[in-house]
Amino acid sequence: MTHSGRDDDGGEVVPRAGAEPGRQRGRWRPRLDRPALVALLFGMIGVGYRLVLVLTTVPVSNSDEATFGLAALHIAQGREQPIFLYGQRYMGTLESYLAAPLLAVTGPSWPMLRLPVLALYALFLWLIHRLTRRIGSPWFATVVVGLLALGSERVVRDQVTAVGGRPEVKVAVLAMLLVVVALARGTVRRRGLAVGGFGLLAGVALWSDWLIVPYLAVAGLVLVWTLRRELFGWSGLLLVVGFAVGLAPMIRDNLVAPPGQDSLSVLRGVSGEDGPVPPWSQRLGGGLLDGVPLAAGLCPVDGCARWQAWFGLLYPLLLVVAAALAGLAYRRATGRGDRVGPVVHLALLTGAALTLLAYLRSPLAATDPLGNARYLSVLQLSLPAVLWPLWVAAVAARRGTAGVAGRVAGAAATAVLAALAAGSLVVTVLFATTGAAPGRTEERQARELADTVRAAGLREVYGEYWTCNRLVFNTDEEVVCAVVEGSLHPGQNRYPAYWWRLARAQRPGYVLAADAPADRRLRELLGDRADAALLAEVGGFRVYHPAEPLRPWR
Repeated sequence: MTHSGRDDDGGEVVPRAGAEPGRQRGRWRPRLDRPALVALLFGMIGVGYRLVLVLTTVPVSNSDEATFGLAALHIAQGREQPIFLYGQRYMGTLESYLAAPLLAVTGPSWPMLRLPVLALYALFLWLIHRLTRRIGSPWFATVVVGLLALGSERVVRDQVTAVGGRPEVKVAVLAMLLVVVALARGTVRRRGLAVGGFGLLAGVALWSDWLIVPYLAVAGLVLVWTLRRELFGWSGLLLVVGFAVGLAPMIRDNLVAPPGQDSLSVLRGVSGEDGPVPPWSQRLGGGLLDGVPLAAGLCPVDGCARWQAWFGLLYPLLLVVAAALAGLAYRRATGRGDRVGPVVHLALLTGAALTLLAYLRSPLAATDPLGNARYLSVLQLSLPAVLWPLWVAAVAARRGTAGVAGRVAGAAATAVLAALAAGSLVVTVLFATTGAAPGRTEERQARELADTVRAAGLREVYGEYWTCNRLVFNTDEEVVCAVVEGSLHPGQNRYPAYWWRLARAQRPGYVLAADAPADRRLRELLGDRADAALLAEVGGFRVYHPAEPLRPWR
């Protein structure tokens, strides 16, 4: 009689015909257990929900995303091979390269630009499910997937829009940690290649987005703990080679960058803030009461009510309790294979703590917590470790294995998990039913604006930052736009070629938000010729075509 086993993902290992009983050789036939099936259902709902949003261009597009789209078009046409996003030297363009084949077929299309990012989200769900099963339990992995399938506007924007870095680096970190778990438990045959793959993923992640550095650091420490002496041999060499290959685009760019334009210098300049630094009390308030709940999907994009801020207050306590629980599990376990679970827990908790601390150090945590909560989106990586103590307490109380204090703690933990799920669900439903409508209206008006400018025969226009590159992308570069500030002086032009083309234009136009500073300044300069130069008003924008070129900075 043959023996069949079940792997820790619920799949069944079926022996080959003629195999001797008890032999480990066999082929894997995926028979999912009940927790895996429910997780698959949650994952399909999450991906399907986001696919509908992607196909309707929700959340609304903007010029930052359009810059990635323009880079993808240029890659598809063979015109450019950008290493970093145009106009900066610290965020990689992997999302543009992933979208380039699609845009080569369809031309400029927001859904096609976002589909590779959606695929990264689906891969993220699969990987975090596998990792949580290995360091937690099957049903807990299902709960984690269920929570991550929900999505407020703030959460979904980071998961489906091509704004750079965060979707791919989360996938990379999860894959790296799964490699470490497999190495510690001896379930990977080609250990050297696995270590090389770890290095490759780390290099690609660092090129894509420096925001992931805390998680890369702790993942590296877990690898060192796992391999120890092996890293002094071929494994260590393959790790370095893989890392160098993954980071090669950044290395190449920095070797030719002008002085002060290398990635570290640029990043320090971007991170620096002029003026007085807000006190810690304000930064803690903005970071914990707004940033953490927003990143967790518990609040609408316009901010958190005070009753919605509870998770931000609880989060630091959960980090401490989870770390203590992981430390206790480490002491009780014997052998590297058993201890790797608690070690990964500690790594995820440390990554979350370092990320949160870096965010709280920034003045932006106090001055603009709503606009900068996106920098906490990587905290999703730590969700299995942060919520694990709540799950353990809830399960112990349900099974009746805890005393009176344990049952009280279990009831409280169950209430927290239920509140987290209910809060996320309510905000998700509100966004899907009513919150997405303004974005659809704005997107329709942006297309109407592009059609109007094109129909008017304008091919070179000046506009504000949040207008220009979206207009260029929507018109497939038939209309080129250069950025001006409210004073009509040069603004942030990410792609200098557009600015120089406008400089040569005989009679450029202007596309400006109605009654904005730039619009008022243009009308002031035109005087009684302003109405004659006005061609159209569309969706809150005014399109001008002055009879004579107007460039006030000259």
